[in-house]
Amino acid sequence: MALQLIKLFVAATTTTEAAPSTTRFFYITTAETAEGATLTIDAASFLQDDGSQATELPTLATNNSYFNVYVNGVLQMADISTYTPGATGVGSLAITVPTGSGSIPANTPIVLEIVQFAPTSNTTVTT
Repeated sequence: MALQLIKLFVAATTTTEAAPSTTRFFYITTAETAEGATLTIDAASFLQDDGSQATELPTLATNNSYFNVYVNGVLQMADISTYTPGATGVGSLAITVPTGSGSIPANTPIVLEIVQFAPTSNTTVTT
C-alpha cells in the first residue's frame, strides 16, 4: 500500500447571541444652564423607569455597552457628555453646553439611556 497523509476531520459551529438590556434614567432641569457651562446631574437626582429615585448609575461593561443622552427628546452628540458610574455623590452625568448652541432652559427633560449586552456563545464540535 502507498503512503497516505492521515488527517483529522473536525467541524465546529458557534452561535452567539447578544441580549441587550436597556435602563433609562430621567431628570428635569431646575435652572437654566448657560452656553459654555456644565450641567452635572448626581445619580440620586435621576428617576428610574418605575418612577422611583435612583441610587446608583451602573458600571458600563467594556466593549459591551453604551449610553445615550437626550435633551428635550433630542439625541445629543457623544462628546458633550461625561458618564461616571457609581452611587450618590460619585455617579453622575455631566453635560457641557457648547458655546453658540443656546442654553438648556429650566424644566427641560434629560433622559440617560444605558444599553448593556450580555453575549453568550455556544460551540458545537463534530469529529
